Amino acid sequence: MPDASPHTRSDSWPDLPYAAWRDTYETLHLMTQIVGKIRLARTPWLNHSWHVTLYVSPRGLTTSPIPDGERSFEIEFDFIEHRLLIETSDGQSWRMQLRPTPIADFYAAVIEGLAGLGIEVTIDPTPNELPDPIRFSEDRAHASYDAEYAHRHWKALLQIDRVFKLFRTGFIGKCSPVHFFWGSFDLAVTRFSGRRAPLHPGGVPHLSDAVVREAYSHEVSSAGFWPGGGGIDYAAFYSYAYPAPRGFASVAVQPTGAFFSEALQEFILPYDAVRTADSPDAALLQFLQSTYDAAADRAGWDRAALECALGQIDRPRVVSAPS
Repeated sequence: MPDASPHTRSDSWPDLPYAAWRDTYETLHLMTQIVGKIRLARTPWLNHSWHVTLYVSPRGLTTSPIPDGERSFEIEFDFIEHRLLIETSDGQSWRMQLRPTPIADFYAAVIEGLAGLGIEVTIDPTPNELPDPIRFSEDRAHASYDAEYAHRHWKALLQIDRVFKLFRTGFIGKCSPVHFFWGSFDLAVTRFSGRRAPLHPGGVPHLSDAVVREAYSHEVSSAGFWPGGGGIDYAAFYSYAYPAPRGFASVAVQPTGAFFSEALQEFILPYDAVRTADSPDAALLQFLQSTYDAAADRAGWDRAALECALGQIDRPRVVSAPS
């Protein structure tokens, strides 16, 4: 585990150098895809694929309850004791240790573990949103698991999830949960203007155009975090608008270090700029708010109807009589 005390910022916002844990990251990405696809196979479709995501938990990442007839089960990655745990509503459980293991063996073990609990699940065996995917059952190339970096990544997610949830309280229009997309391995939160968007062109690698078009059926301002890759070889926050309004890319946003990536067509803020800031929370909120402002102002969102003050603990939002 990291050397810092659990009460220091270096542990709460740990260093997460992409190159140091890339192999573990790629293997863990595939593990989360397997678990996420199990939720997908058992859960009715919810707008914008919100039914497939994972959620940050006090120990790692979890599916939340998944239907299995009249009972339910939950799958959780525990990045403290480094295990995968499946628990059912009738009191059964199964677990396996997270360690360097080929994806093919992890996949077989999880499917066998579910079967031992009386849960039969068939999933699409090919990874999504990745170039040159290898079927899970055949993948012996990805087999890394560095427990320290898996733990660091979760510790970062724990803080980011908290700040994203605070940011979410300032919006009373339609807004997604703060959730983890296993296809792209990112934690995200998305605000909606309420207006329909132009039909998305699709073209996301190994993801059907129908899924992409449903996800972007309405105008959005979306922000998130991912640990690197895909043209950015460092952990970073991102923010984009769909459709991107005219002049969006030229807006000056905060804090120092944030910029618009022409290659990715979204605003980027390196994770290191947040974790080393005097106030990481304030720096991240600046990025979230200023990039949302850029999207909402340039696209002419009805901000007065969609926004409110950030939520406070034990204080209901003040509501006045309609004019």
